[in-house]
Amino acid sequence: MARYFKYKSSADVIADARELGQSIELQDDLSPLFQPITIGGKTVGNRLCVQPMEGCDGTLDGQPDDLTFRRYRRFGAGGAKLIWAEATAIADDARMNPRQLWIHDRTVSSIERMQVECRHAHRSNGMDDGDLLIGLQLTHSGRYSYRGPKIATRCPLLDPLTKDKTTGQPIAADYPVLTDDDLKRIEDQYVIAARLAVAAGYDFIDLKQCHRYLLSELLGAKNRTGEYGGSLENRTRLIRNVIQRIRLEFPDLILATRMNVFDGVPFRGEGEEFVGQPVPYQTPITTAFGVAANEHTQSDMTEPLQVVKWLRDWGVSLINISCGNPYANPHYVRPAEFPPVDGYHAPEHPLLGVLRHFQLTAMIQQAVPDVAVVGSGYTWLQEFFPQAGAANVQAGRCQFVGLGRGTLSQPDFAKHLKEHGELHRKTICRTFSYCTNLMRTKDHPLGQYATGCPPFDKVPYGPLWKEAEAKRNKPKP
Repeated sequence: MARYFKYKSSADVIADARELGQSIELQDDLSPLFQPITIGGKTVGNRLCVQPMEGCDGTLDGQPDDLTFRRYRRFGAGGAKLIWAEATAIADDARMNPRQLWIHDRTVSSIERMQVECRHAHRSNGMDDGDLLIGLQLTHSGRYSYRGPKIATRCPLLDPLTKDKTTGQPIAADYPVLTDDDLKRIEDQYVIAARLAVAAGYDFIDLKQCHRYLLSELLGAKNRTGEYGGSLENRTRLIRNVIQRIRLEFPDLILATRMNVFDGVPFRGEGEEFVGQPVPYQTPITTAFGVAANEHTQSDMTEPLQVVKWLRDWGVSLINISCGNPYANPHYVRPAEFPPVDGYHAPEHPLLGVLRHFQLTAMIQQAVPDVAVVGSGYTWLQEFFPQAGAANVQAGRCQFVGLGRGTLSQPDFAKHLKEHGELHRKTICRTFSYCTNLMRTKDHPLGQYATGCPPFDKVPYGPLWKEAEAKRNKPKP
Protein backbone atom coordinates (compact mmCIF):
# COMPACT_ATOMS: atom_id res chain seq x y z
CA MET A 1 0.00 0.00 0.00
CA ALA A 2 1.18 3.52 -0.79
CA ARG A 3 2.04 5.66 2.19
CA TYR A 4 0.49 9.07 2.29
CA PHE A 5 2.51 11.23 4.66
CA LYS A 6 5.40 12.58 2.58
CA TYR A 7 5.23 16.24 3.53
CA LYS A 8 8.36 18.33 3.97
CA SER A 9 6.63 21.65 4.53
CA SER A 10 3.25 23.11 5.36
CA ALA A 11 3.00 24.16 1.71
CA ASP A 12 3.07 20.45 0.79
CA VAL A 13 0.09 19.78 3.08
CA ILE A 14 -1.86 22.67 1.59
CA ALA A 15 -1.07 21.53 -1.95
CA ASP A 16 -2.12 17.95 -1.22
CA ALA A 17 -5.44 19.14 0.21
CA ARG A 18 -5.98 21.20 -2.94
CA GLU A 19 -5.34 18.14 -5.13
CA LEU A 20 -7.99 16.31 -3.12
CA GLY A 21 -10.48 19.09 -3.82
CA GLN A 22 -10.26 20.40 -0.27
CA SER A 23 -8.55 23.20 1.60
CA ILE A 24 -6.63 23.42 4.85
CA GLU A 25 -5.20 26.41 6.65
CA LEU A 26 -1.87 26.31 8.50
CA GLN A 27 -0.11 29.22 10.13
CA ASP A 28 3.33 29.70 11.64
CA ASP A 29 2.04 31.98 14.39
CA LEU A 30 1.26 29.51 17.17
CA SER A 31 0.27 32.13 19.75
CA PRO A 32 -3.47 31.28 19.55
CA LEU A 33 -2.61 27.91 21.12
CA PHE A 34 -1.27 29.63 24.23
CA GLN A 35 -4.07 32.08 24.89
CA PRO A 36 -6.03 31.49 28.12
CA ILE A 37 -9.77 30.90 28.06
CA THR A 38 -12.43 30.87 30.79
CA ILE A 39 -14.79 27.90 31.14
CA GLY A 40 -17.40 27.77 33.88
CA GLY A 41 -15.66 30.53 35.77
CA LYS A 42 -12.27 28.76 35.64
CA THR A 43 -9.29 29.91 33.61
CA VAL A 44 -7.60 27.36 31.36
CA GLY A 45 -4.06 28.41 30.52
CA ASN A 46 -3.76 27.24 26.91
CA ARG A 47 -5.77 25.65 24.11
CA LEU A 48 -4.00 22.27 24.07
CA CYS A 49 -5.94 19.25 25.26
CA VAL A 50 -4.89 15.71 26.17
CA GLN A 51 -7.77 13.72 24.73
CA PRO A 52 -9.64 11.05 26.69
CA MET A 53 -8.59 7.56 25.68
CA GLU A 54 -9.73 4.12 26.70
CA GLY A 55 -7.22 2.65 29.10
CA CYS A 56 -6.50 -1.02 29.67
CA ASP A 57 -3.80 -1.00 32.34
CA GLY A 58 -5.92 -0.95 35.49
CA THR A 59 -6.62 -3.76 37.91
CA LEU A 60 -9.45 -6.25 37.61
CA ASP A 61 -11.48 -4.39 40.24
CA GLY A 62 -11.16 -1.08 38.35
CA GLN A 63 -8.22 0.55 40.16
CA PRO A 64 -5.54 2.52 38.32
CA ASP A 65 -2.25 0.63 38.31
CA ASP A 66 1.37 1.78 38.14
CA LEU A 67 1.32 2.47 34.39
CA THR A 68 -1.90 4.47 34.81
CA PHE A 69 -0.37 6.73 37.46
CA ARG A 70 2.78 7.07 35.36
CA ARG A 71 0.73 8.20 32.39
CA TYR A 72 -0.99 10.99 34.34
CA ARG A 73 2.26 12.18 35.88
CA ARG A 74 3.65 12.47 32.35
CA PHE A 75 0.53 14.30 31.16
CA GLY A 76 0.73 16.69 34.11
CA ALA A 77 4.38 17.44 33.38
CA GLY A 78 3.65 17.89 29.68
CA GLY A 79 2.23 21.40 29.69
CA ALA A 80 -1.28 20.94 28.24
CA LYS A 81 -3.79 22.85 30.36
CA LEU A 82 -6.85 20.73 29.54
CA ILE A 83 -6.34 17.11 30.58
CA TRP A 84 -9.34 14.94 29.79
CA ALA A 85 -8.85 11.76 31.80
CA GLU A 86 -9.72 8.44 30.26
CA ALA A 87 -12.97 6.53 29.93
CA THR A 88 -13.96 5.35 33.40
CA ALA A 89 -16.86 2.92 33.65
CA ILE A 90 -19.89 3.58 35.83
CA ALA A 91 -20.35 -0.16 36.56
CA ASP A 92 -18.48 -3.41 36.05
CA ASP A 93 -20.76 -4.48 33.20
CA ALA A 94 -20.25 -1.04 31.65
CA ARG A 95 -16.54 -1.73 31.07
CA MET A 96 -15.25 -2.41 27.58
CA ASN A 97 -12.37 -4.51 28.89
CA PRO A 98 -11.54 -6.09 32.25
CA ARG A 99 -8.66 -3.66 32.84
CA GLN A 100 -10.63 -0.47 32.22
CA LEU A 101 -11.04 1.90 35.14
CA TRP A 102 -14.30 1.57 37.07
CA ILE A 103 -15.29 4.20 39.64
CA HIS A 104 -16.95 2.90 42.80
CA ASP A 105 -16.54 3.23 46.56
CA ARG A 106 -13.40 1.08 46.66
CA THR A 107 -11.62 2.77 43.75
CA VAL A 108 -12.49 6.43 44.25
CA SER A 109 -9.42 7.19 46.36
CA SER A 110 -7.02 5.77 43.77
CA ILE A 111 -8.86 7.54 40.93
CA GLU A 112 -8.46 10.73 42.97
CA ARG A 113 -4.74 10.00 43.21
CA MET A 114 -4.54 10.15 39.38
CA GLN A 115 -5.46 13.82 39.29
CA VAL A 116 -3.48 14.64 42.46
CA GLU A 117 -0.27 13.21 40.97
CA CYS A 118 -1.05 14.88 37.64
CA ARG A 119 -1.29 18.28 39.36
CA HIS A 120 1.81 17.65 41.44
CA ALA A 121 3.82 16.82 38.31
CA HIS A 122 2.56 20.03 36.71
CA ARG A 123 3.79 22.11 39.64
CA SER A 124 7.04 20.16 39.97
CA ASN A 125 7.90 21.09 36.39
CA GLY A 126 7.58 24.79 37.07
CA MET A 127 3.98 25.36 35.98
CA ASP A 128 1.08 26.87 37.91
CA ASP A 129 -1.79 24.43 38.28
CA GLY A 130 -4.28 27.22 39.00
CA ASP A 131 -5.11 27.29 35.29
CA LEU A 132 -5.00 23.50 34.79
CA LEU A 133 -8.38 21.83 34.17
CA ILE A 134 -8.63 18.07 34.72
CA GLY A 135 -11.79 16.11 33.99
CA LEU A 136 -12.95 12.51 34.11
CA GLN A 137 -14.86 10.76 31.35
CA LEU A 138 -17.73 8.58 32.58
CA THR A 139 -18.79 5.80 30.24
CA HIS A 140 -21.06 2.85 29.66
CA SER A 141 -19.72 0.62 26.89
CA GLY A 142 -23.14 -0.67 25.84
CA ARG A 143 -22.86 -3.20 23.05
CA TYR A 144 -19.09 -3.40 23.61
CA SER A 145 -19.31 -4.42 27.28
CA TYR A 146 -16.88 -7.20 28.11
CA ARG A 147 -19.57 -8.76 30.32
CA GLY A 148 -21.78 -9.26 27.28
CA PRO A 149 -23.36 -6.69 24.95
CA LYS A 150 -25.85 -4.24 26.44
CA ILE A 151 -27.55 -2.97 23.32
CA ALA A 152 -29.87 0.02 23.24
CA THR A 153 -31.47 -0.85 19.92
CA ARG A 154 -31.44 -3.48 17.21
CA CYS A 155 -28.97 -2.20 14.63
CA PRO A 156 -28.87 -3.87 11.20
CA LEU A 157 -25.46 -2.29 10.63
CA LEU A 158 -23.74 -3.39 13.85
CA ASP A 159 -25.66 -6.44 15.10
CA PRO A 160 -23.99 -8.80 12.57
CA LEU A 161 -20.58 -7.57 13.79
CA THR A 162 -21.35 -7.68 17.51
CA LYS A 163 -19.96 -10.60 19.47
CA ASP A 164 -20.75 -11.64 23.00
CA LYS A 165 -17.32 -11.48 24.61
CA THR A 166 -18.38 -14.00 27.23
CA THR A 167 -18.99 -16.66 24.55
CA GLY A 168 -17.05 -15.36 21.54
CA GLN A 169 -20.16 -15.84 19.38
CA PRO A 170 -22.15 -13.28 17.37
CA ILE A 171 -25.32 -12.15 19.09
CA ALA A 172 -28.52 -13.91 18.04
CA ALA A 173 -31.37 -12.23 16.20
CA ASP A 174 -33.44 -12.30 19.39
CA TYR A 175 -30.68 -10.96 21.65
CA PRO A 176 -32.38 -8.81 24.31
CA VAL A 177 -32.41 -5.02 24.12
CA LEU A 178 -32.07 -2.93 27.27
CA THR A 179 -35.51 -2.05 28.60
CA ASP A 180 -36.63 1.41 29.66
CA ASP A 181 -36.29 0.27 33.26
CA ASP A 182 -32.72 -0.86 32.54
CA LEU A 183 -31.91 2.58 31.19
CA LYS A 184 -33.44 4.25 34.25
CA ARG A 185 -31.12 2.17 36.44
CA ILE A 186 -28.20 3.25 34.24
CA GLU A 187 -29.23 6.88 34.79
CA ASP A 188 -28.86 6.24 38.51
CA GLN A 189 -25.43 4.68 37.95
CA TYR A 190 -24.26 7.77 36.06
CA VAL A 191 -25.39 10.07 38.88
CA ILE A 192 -23.68 7.92 41.53
CA ALA A 193 -20.48 7.87 39.46
CA ALA A 194 -20.66 11.66 39.04
CA ARG A 195 -20.86 12.11 42.81
CA LEU A 196 -17.76 9.97 43.22
CA ALA A 197 -15.90 11.91 40.51
CA VAL A 198 -16.71 15.17 42.30
CA ALA A 199 -15.51 13.64 45.58
CA ALA A 200 -12.30 12.64 43.78
CA GLY A 201 -11.61 16.30 43.02
CA TYR A 202 -12.07 16.42 39.24
CA ASP A 203 -12.78 19.85 37.76
CA PHE A 204 -15.30 18.56 35.25
CA ILE A 205 -17.22 15.44 34.29
CA ASP A 206 -17.63 14.16 30.75
CA LEU A 207 -20.65 12.04 29.86
CA LYS A 208 -19.32 9.99 26.94
CA GLN A 209 -21.55 10.03 23.85
CA CYS A 210 -19.19 8.81 21.17
CA HIS A 211 -17.92 5.76 19.25
CA ARG A 212 -21.22 3.86 19.45
CA TYR A 213 -21.02 3.14 23.15
CA LEU A 214 -24.34 3.28 24.98
CA LEU A 215 -25.16 6.99 24.98
CA SER A 216 -23.87 7.31 21.43
CA GLU A 217 -26.03 4.39 20.29
CA LEU A 218 -29.08 5.98 21.85
CA LEU A 219 -28.55 9.10 19.73
CA GLY A 220 -29.15 6.96 16.63
CA ALA A 221 -31.93 4.77 18.06
CA LYS A 222 -34.69 5.99 15.75
CA ASN A 223 -36.09 2.46 15.56
CA ARG A 224 -36.35 2.00 19.34
CA THR A 225 -39.78 2.18 20.94
CA GLY A 226 -40.62 3.56 24.37
CA GLU A 227 -39.33 6.53 26.32
CA TYR A 228 -35.75 6.39 25.02
CA GLY A 229 -36.20 5.92 21.27
CA GLY A 230 -37.87 7.26 18.16
CA SER A 231 -37.97 11.05 18.41
CA LEU A 232 -34.83 13.08 19.03
CA GLU A 233 -36.34 14.23 22.33
CA ASN A 234 -36.65 10.60 23.42
CA ARG A 235 -33.21 9.62 22.14
CA THR A 236 -31.66 12.35 24.28
CA ARG A 237 -33.78 11.57 27.34
CA LEU A 238 -31.06 9.66 29.20
CA ILE A 239 -28.33 12.26 28.73
CA ARG A 240 -30.80 15.06 29.54
CA ASN A 241 -32.01 13.39 32.73
CA VAL A 242 -28.47 12.69 33.92
CA ILE A 243 -27.32 16.26 33.21
CA GLN A 244 -30.30 17.75 35.01
CA ARG A 245 -29.85 15.52 38.05
CA ILE A 246 -26.14 16.30 38.29
CA ARG A 247 -26.82 20.01 37.81
CA LEU A 248 -29.31 19.97 40.70
CA GLU A 249 -26.72 18.43 43.04
CA PHE A 250 -23.68 20.32 41.77
CA PRO A 251 -24.83 23.59 40.19
CA ASP A 252 -21.28 24.92 39.75
CA LEU A 253 -19.73 21.76 38.31
CA ILE A 254 -18.40 22.04 34.76
CA LEU A 255 -20.18 19.47 32.58
CA ALA A 256 -18.73 18.19 29.33
CA THR A 257 -19.42 15.57 26.72
CA ARG A 258 -17.36 13.90 24.02
CA MET A 259 -19.88 13.35 21.27
CA ASN A 260 -20.13 11.65 17.90
CA VAL A 261 -21.61 13.95 15.30
CA PHE A 262 -21.16 11.45 12.44
CA ASP A 263 -21.33 7.66 12.89
CA GLY A 264 -20.87 6.47 9.30
CA VAL A 265 -21.50 2.80 8.51
CA PRO A 266 -19.25 -0.20 9.21
CA PHE A 267 -16.45 -1.10 6.81
CA ARG A 268 -14.66 -4.38 6.18
CA GLY A 269 -11.46 -5.17 4.30
CA GLU A 270 -11.78 -6.67 0.84
CA GLY A 271 -9.49 -7.75 -2.00
CA GLU A 272 -5.81 -8.63 -2.04
CA GLU A 273 -4.84 -5.31 -0.48
CA PHE A 274 -7.62 -5.54 2.11
CA VAL A 275 -8.98 -2.05 1.53
CA GLY A 276 -12.02 -1.08 3.58
CA GLN A 277 -15.40 -1.16 1.86
CA PRO A 278 -18.78 -0.34 3.38
CA VAL A 279 -20.82 -3.34 4.45
CA PRO A 280 -24.07 -3.83 2.50
CA TYR A 281 -26.79 -1.64 3.91
CA GLN A 282 -30.33 -0.63 3.14
CA THR A 283 -31.60 2.91 2.78
CA PRO A 284 -32.84 4.89 4.47
CA ILE A 285 -30.16 4.46 7.14
CA THR A 286 -32.09 4.61 10.41
CA THR A 287 -29.63 3.72 13.18
CA ALA A 288 -26.58 5.90 12.48
CA PHE A 289 -26.45 9.40 13.95
CA GLY A 290 -25.47 12.35 11.77
CA VAL A 291 -25.48 10.30 8.54
CA ALA A 292 -27.46 11.21 5.43
CA ALA A 293 -30.35 8.77 5.11
CA ASN A 294 -29.46 7.68 1.58
CA GLU A 295 -25.67 8.14 1.36
CA HIS A 296 -23.33 6.73 3.99
CA THR A 297 -20.39 9.00 3.10
CA GLN A 298 -22.36 12.18 3.65
CA SER A 299 -23.15 13.82 6.96
CA ASP A 300 -26.51 15.26 7.89
CA MET A 301 -25.87 17.68 10.71
CA THR A 302 -29.49 18.62 11.37
CA GLU A 303 -29.82 16.48 14.49
CA PRO A 304 -26.26 16.92 15.83
CA LEU A 305 -26.64 20.69 15.64
CA GLN A 306 -29.92 20.52 17.53
CA VAL A 307 -28.43 18.26 20.20
CA VAL A 308 -25.46 20.52 20.90
CA LYS A 309 -27.80 23.49 21.29
CA TRP A 310 -29.86 21.50 23.78
CA LEU A 311 -26.70 20.43 25.61
CA ARG A 312 -25.70 24.08 25.94
CA ASP A 313 -29.15 24.97 27.25
CA TRP A 314 -29.02 22.11 29.79
CA GLY A 315 -25.71 23.39 31.16
CA VAL A 316 -22.90 21.69 29.19
CA SER A 317 -20.04 24.14 28.65
CA LEU A 318 -17.40 21.90 27.04
CA ILE A 319 -17.99 19.66 24.00
CA ASN A 320 -15.39 17.39 22.42
CA ILE A 321 -16.18 16.36 18.85
CA SER A 322 -15.57 12.91 17.40
CA CYS A 323 -16.96 10.63 14.72
CA GLY A 324 -17.00 7.00 13.69
CA ASN A 325 -16.47 3.77 15.57
CA PRO A 326 -13.01 2.36 16.43
CA TYR A 327 -14.25 -1.21 15.88
CA ALA A 328 -16.37 -0.75 12.76
CA ASN A 329 -14.86 2.18 10.81
CA PRO A 330 -11.61 3.27 12.52
CA HIS A 331 -10.47 5.40 9.57
CA TYR A 332 -13.21 7.88 10.51
CA VAL A 333 -12.15 8.07 14.17
CA ARG A 334 -8.38 8.30 13.80
CA PRO A 335 -6.83 8.70 10.34
CA ALA A 336 -3.59 6.69 10.25
CA GLU A 337 -0.73 5.57 8.03
CA PHE A 338 -1.12 1.93 9.04
CA PRO A 339 -4.31 0.17 10.14
CA PRO A 340 -4.58 -1.69 13.45
CA VAL A 341 -3.93 -5.41 13.42
CA ASP A 342 -7.64 -6.19 13.20
CA GLY A 343 -8.41 -3.37 10.76
CA TYR A 344 -8.30 -2.64 7.04
CA HIS A 345 -6.40 -0.24 4.83
CA ALA A 346 -8.17 3.09 4.65
CA PRO A 347 -10.38 3.59 1.59
CA GLU A 348 -9.57 7.30 1.55
CA HIS A 349 -6.56 9.55 1.89
CA PRO A 350 -6.04 10.14 5.65
CA LEU A 351 -5.98 13.88 5.04
CA LEU A 352 -9.64 13.64 4.04
CA GLY A 353 -10.37 12.08 7.41
CA VAL A 354 -8.53 14.88 9.18
CA LEU A 355 -10.46 17.50 7.23
CA ARG A 356 -13.77 15.77 7.98
CA HIS A 357 -13.02 16.23 11.68
CA PHE A 358 -12.10 19.88 11.12
CA GLN A 359 -15.20 20.66 9.06
CA LEU A 360 -17.69 19.00 11.40
CA THR A 361 -16.07 20.59 14.44
CA ALA A 362 -16.26 24.03 12.84
CA MET A 363 -19.98 23.56 12.20
CA ILE A 364 -20.57 22.69 15.85
CA GLN A 365 -18.48 25.61 17.13
CA GLN A 366 -20.36 28.00 14.87
CA ALA A 367 -23.70 26.68 16.15
CA VAL A 368 -22.74 27.10 19.83
CA PRO A 369 -20.17 29.92 19.94
CA ASP A 370 -20.62 30.27 23.70
CA VAL A 371 -19.47 26.66 24.29
CA ALA A 372 -15.81 25.63 24.27
CA VAL A 373 -15.47 23.03 21.52
CA VAL A 374 -12.50 20.66 21.31
CA GLY A 375 -11.41 19.54 17.86
CA SER A 376 -9.99 16.09 17.13
CA GLY A 377 -8.23 14.30 14.27
CA TYR A 378 -4.88 16.12 14.51
CA THR A 379 -2.38 13.33 15.16
CA TRP A 380 -1.95 12.17 11.53
CA LEU A 381 -0.65 15.66 10.63
CA GLN A 382 2.43 14.93 12.76
CA GLU A 383 4.72 17.98 12.97
CA PHE A 384 2.16 20.13 11.14
CA PHE A 385 -0.66 19.67 13.65
CA PRO A 386 0.28 22.82 15.66
CA GLN A 387 0.04 25.01 12.55
CA ALA A 388 -3.36 23.55 11.68
CA GLY A 389 -4.56 23.83 15.27
CA ALA A 390 -3.44 27.46 15.55
CA ALA A 391 -5.24 28.33 12.34
CA ASN A 392 -8.43 26.63 13.51
CA VAL A 393 -8.40 28.38 16.89
CA GLN A 394 -7.54 31.71 15.30
CA ALA A 395 -10.49 31.40 12.88
CA GLY A 396 -12.92 30.32 15.60
CA ARG A 397 -13.41 26.84 14.19
CA CYS A 398 -12.71 25.40 17.66
CA GLN A 399 -11.50 26.62 21.05
CA PHE A 400 -9.20 23.68 21.86
CA VAL A 401 -6.93 21.39 19.87
CA GLY A 402 -7.06 17.81 21.13
CA LEU A 403 -4.31 15.21 20.80
CA GLY A 404 -4.86 11.56 21.66
CA ARG A 405 -2.41 8.90 20.41
CA GLY A 406 0.21 11.59 19.92
CA THR A 407 0.39 12.17 23.68
CA LEU A 408 1.53 8.59 24.27
CA SER A 409 4.69 9.11 22.22
CA GLN A 410 5.21 12.75 23.25
CA PRO A 411 3.36 13.60 26.49
CA ASP A 412 5.36 16.86 26.77
CA PHE A 413 4.13 18.12 23.39
CA ALA A 414 2.65 21.33 24.81
CA LYS A 415 5.69 22.23 26.91
CA HIS A 416 8.11 21.49 24.06
CA LEU A 417 5.96 23.45 21.62
CA LYS A 418 5.90 26.50 23.88
CA GLU A 419 9.64 26.41 24.57
CA HIS A 420 10.87 25.56 21.07
CA GLY A 421 8.09 26.57 18.69
CA GLU A 422 7.87 23.05 17.29
CA LEU A 423 7.41 19.45 18.35
CA HIS A 424 10.27 17.14 19.25
CA ARG A 425 10.73 15.49 15.84
CA LYS A 426 12.24 12.27 17.22
CA THR A 427 9.15 11.36 19.25
CA ILE A 428 6.29 12.46 17.00
CA CYS A 429 3.59 9.81 16.61
CA ARG A 430 3.73 8.40 13.08
CA THR A 431 0.30 6.70 13.37
CA PHE A 432 1.66 3.19 12.84
CA SER A 433 -1.04 1.80 15.20
CA TYR A 434 1.38 0.10 17.60
CA CYS A 435 -0.66 1.40 20.55
CA THR A 436 -3.88 -0.07 19.18
CA ASN A 437 -2.20 -3.35 18.29
CA LEU A 438 -1.00 -3.74 21.87
CA MET A 439 -4.49 -3.14 23.19
CA ARG A 440 -6.08 -5.54 20.68
CA THR A 441 -3.84 -8.46 21.69
CA LYS A 442 -6.04 -10.53 23.97
CA ASP A 443 -3.80 -13.37 25.19
CA HIS A 444 -2.69 -11.56 28.33
CA PRO A 445 -3.30 -13.19 31.73
CA LEU A 446 -5.40 -10.15 32.74
CA GLY A 447 -7.37 -9.99 29.49
CA GLN A 448 -5.35 -7.72 27.20
CA TYR A 449 -2.10 -5.82 27.02
CA ALA A 450 -1.65 -2.33 28.39
CA THR A 451 -1.45 0.24 25.62
CA GLY A 452 1.37 2.71 25.08
CA CYS A 453 3.96 3.69 22.49
CA PRO A 454 6.56 0.90 22.05
CA PRO A 455 8.77 2.84 19.57
CA PHE A 456 9.14 5.99 21.69
CA ASP A 457 8.39 4.81 25.23
CA LYS A 458 10.42 1.63 25.19
CA VAL A 459 11.15 1.01 28.88
CA PRO A 460 7.66 -0.13 29.89
CA TYR A 461 6.16 -0.95 26.50
CA GLY A 462 9.00 -2.47 24.48
CA PRO A 463 8.92 -5.82 26.32
CA LEU A 464 5.12 -5.85 26.22
CA TRP A 465 5.25 -5.27 22.47
CA LYS A 466 7.66 -8.16 21.90
CA GLU A 467 5.51 -10.48 23.97
CA ALA A 468 2.32 -9.42 22.21
CA GLU A 469 3.94 -9.77 18.78
CA ALA A 470 5.09 -13.29 19.62
CA LYS A 471 1.55 -14.25 20.64
CA ARG A 472 -0.01 -12.72 17.53
CA ASN A 473 2.46 -14.55 15.29
CA LYS A 474 2.24 -17.87 17.11
CA PRO A 475 1.07 -20.61 14.70
CA LYS A 476 -2.46 -21.76 15.37
CA PRO A 477 -2.82 -25.44 16.38
